Amino acid sequence: MPSRGLRASALTASATLAVLCLCVALWAHGGSPKRPPVGGTARPSSRPPGHLVGGDSAAAPPPRGTVPRRPAVSQDLAVRDLNRVLARAHGRVALAAVDLTSGATVVRGGIRQKFVTASLAKVDILTALLLEHQDRRTRPGPAERALAAEMIESSDNAAADALYRAAGGSVGVNAENRRLGLSGTTAHDSHWGLTTTTATDQLRLLRQVFTGRSELSRASRDYLQSLMSRVEGDQSWGVSSAADRNRFALKNGWLPRPGNQQWVINSEGQVWRGGRTLLIVVLSEGNRTQSQGIALVQSIATAAAEALDPAPDPVHPATVREDDPPPKSVMRR
Repeated sequence: MPSRGLRASALTASATLAVLCLCVALWAHGGSPKRPPVGGTARPSSRPPGHLVGGDSAAAPPPRGTVPRRPAVSQDLAVRDLNRVLARAHGRVALAAVDLTSGATVVRGGIRQKFVTASLAKVDILTALLLEHQDRRTRPGPAERALAAEMIESSDNAAADALYRAAGGSVGVNAENRRLGLSGTTAHDSHWGLTTTTATDQLRLLRQVFTGRSELSRASRDYLQSLMSRVEGDQSWGVSSAADRNRFALKNGWLPRPGNQQWVINSEGQVWRGGRTLLIVVLSEGNRTQSQGIALVQSIATAAAEALDPAPDPVHPATVREDDPPPKSVMRR
């Protein structure tokens, strides 16, 4: 029995010595044994080696080829400003715009609201005429070109009457509208100025005029763009308010309505802003005066351009959808 006690004492001493050695080794490495979390076993960290958690150290730079995200506060404010401008309108308004550089879009009203085009229809008329010439493999003659310049640059109504007939009237223009997917646009039988349209349809039309994805040939697009970039000075108001250094091409429409004498004021075109290319359409009716309507359209165009400023994440540009309530109208796509 004594020998058994001696063996037990030796085992106890050996165990104590082993524990002491382990503690010394851990102290020498500057650590302590880590315990697994309560209720489970320890899991390996999912963070890559060198990942900094907390502390005052600066964040590691993003990998090459990525862009760090910035706060979206300034853009949110721009969208709120746009909503406030729209809310101040006396009558009805509709807006459709796109940044061709980033793909960001903003739409208000859209397909749910139809407006009288007034002289915006002149772009539709000339587009129909140019498509007809393309189909026939012909070109507009000197007389038609002179009328087209008067119609777009000076907004001459007599020239529009002549070219409306040449394009086949409402039948010819409506056929062109269907060809271009302008499902919400209807040319008026007796007068082109009473054509009805939507902001989204007019944006589709601008894409035909200003982008390569078009039924129009390059020559036809260049021709239309050149005319819209040479509108007379007293007609250069509208979406041009959003442009840098008067770099724009546009067409405006204005019409006093009989009876209530309220004004239809419309503007659409391409503007260059901050190195970006924007297409903007603003339609309005029920304006008390022509000057008030012009001021409204210009403030909407400028606010829309600011709302389309580059998003914090350029891979997912901001999109302001139709009828989104403020301030949650900035969405990622």
